[in-house]
Amino acid sequence: MIRMIFASIILAAASLGSAPAANREAVPDAGTIAFDVYRGNSPFGTHILRFEENGDELRVTTDVDLRVRIGPITAFRYEHDSVEVYRDGELVSLQTSTLKDGERLSVDISRNGDVYSGQGSDEDGNTRPVSLPSSLPPSSHWGGYAVGLDTVLNTETGAEMPVTITELGQTMIEVGGQTIEARHVRLEGSLTLDLWYDANGEWVRSEFSVRGQDITYVRRDV
Repeated sequence: MIRMIFASIILAAASLGSAPAANREAVPDAGTIAFDVYRGNSPFGTHILRFEENGDELRVTTDVDLRVRIGPITAFRYEHDSVEVYRDGELVSLQTSTLKDGERLSVDISRNGDVYSGQGSDEDGNTRPVSLPSSLPPSSHWGGYAVGLDTVLNTETGAEMPVTITELGQTMIEVGGQTIEARHVRLEGSLTLDLWYDANGEWVRSEFSVRGQDITYVRRDV
């Protein structure tokens, strides 16, 4: 049961998509976006993004570490590391490594004109070739969501993944001890997720439920 619940949670996390071009306004001045992740009221892990800008190049490094322990035993473990490289606002390469349900998945693709090509994985960790339209945004979280977006690039496997994005307007939420106005977006795929972005487009919160488990991403600062 624990594996079924958290396999669904990770699929939800992988369903998040960014705009086709890098959203430079969404890059924090501090160069880092850090979330503490909770399962109900219990710590579940961390999701940290680091941004490095060098001229027309932007490098985004993501580090996700989620675990559930029952006493001394680790009942669930998920790790995801990725590096996105953008040049002149376009994604030019993506490398990821994911530990999921005991399987090691990887993606190593680059942009070649109108196509992403390289290697991805199936859900069992077997290597497979990737050749997809370069108009697909990766399923990383930070860049925001274009209303009408219906397909993203799954950063775990390098496969296409269908999504539905709904704009829910502005709302007041508490982030880092402050009350701010944030854009509320709902993503519907295998699960329904609610996400919030501040006035600059920075990702500041996420919430969803799966099999009775409430999962919350709490931003450390704004």
